[in-house]
Amino acid sequence: MRCKSVVAALLWLPLFAAGAQAGVWGGHSNDTGGIIPWSPAIAYTYRDIAAADCARWNKVAIITSVHRVYGDYVGFACYFPRGYDPRKMRWYAPIVTRY
Repeated sequence: MRCKSVVAALLWLPLFAAGAQAGVWGGHSNDTGGIIPWSPAIAYTYRDIAAADCARWNKVAIITSVHRVYGDYVGFACYFPRGYDPRKMRWYAPIVTRY
């Protein structure tokens, strides 16, 4: 009887551990900006997450709103950097950043 309960607990443990981390990576973004769900885990890294999202389109991230309440969102916008010339950048490969 004890062996069955231990095996059942070991089988269910990865499902609960994966569900507990789902809120951190649930952000939505495109080439104009996006949102990142706030949690204490991203208190010091939300700028890096926004910069990585905007870097896919060779843009820089500007944080527009931060609500430090669990369940609210951090909003950001993506803009071209100053001095950006699309005619010069047309022939270069895009910058790809991955974690």
